[in-house]
Amino acid sequence: MTSPLISTLELQARLGDRPGDLTLLDVRYRLGGPSGPEEYAAGHLPGAVYVDLDTVLASPAGSGGRHPLPDPDAFEAAMRGLGVRDDRPVVVYDDWSAHAAGRAWWLLRFHGHPDVRVLDGGLAAWVADGGEVETGPVSPVPGDFTRSEQPAMAAVAADAVLGVDVLVDARAAERYRGEVEPIDPVAGHIPGAVNVPTSRNLTPDGRFRSPEELRAIYAAVGAVPGADVAAYCGSGVTATHDLIAMEVAGIRAALYPGSWSGWVTDPTRPVERSASR
Repeated sequence: MTSPLISTLELQARLGDRPGDLTLLDVRYRLGGPSGPEEYAAGHLPGAVYVDLDTVLASPAGSGGRHPLPDPDAFEAAMRGLGVRDDRPVVVYDDWSAHAAGRAWWLLRFHGHPDVRVLDGGLAAWVADGGEVETGPVSPVPGDFTRSEQPAMAAVAADAVLGVDVLVDARAAERYRGEVEPIDPVAGHIPGAVNVPTSRNLTPDGRFRSPEELRAIYAAVGAVPGADVAAYCGSGVTATHDLIAMEVAGIRAALYPGSWSGWVTDPTRPVERSASR
């Protein structure tokens, strides 16, 4: 697999040599945090275009959870408006440890874009490593992105989740165990799921761990190359962080987009509360 990550130094070199040869998407979003558009306007990577997670990378909340997948045609149109092209690489970033940028990465790959990477360490790493920022909006030239029916990433539906061999819950351990549930109406996890909180994927400086470290973390719960693996979280956004980590480790995994918030909309679905496995 090609790494889903790009380092700050590699991106600086790419922007210095061929600034028009890639599309930069700023996906800043944080549940309960500062406004993404305001943060973007105050400073962003040169040439980056802002992407709103709630309106572009998700459909309205409902039976599919808090962040259902966007309508495919609407997503294609939005990506074209942001300047995304089929023949040009895309780099996505945020200031939330890649939790939001991961959603954009996954959706573009799911809809067939061949070259999408996440800036390792996000905006903080970019600034720490001497990267320049600019202020104000960017008006992109419309792109020609065309979604494909042959996605590079996979999704698993609610009625198939219980049949997945290794189902990874990416939420914090206390939410997985059902000790607390600050957002959704029911606490617990999907029966049989194992817990790998997204925080385990990162080093203290906010960048992803090495392939060897990540391979060991996921092997401990049975997620190994070639296995039938899927991941979920609260609403299908932060689980993409575990998917990125597994890609780095050489493990291809699917996403359950509805995740916990979608699972509990049906009261007949089973719920488990237990110690972390």
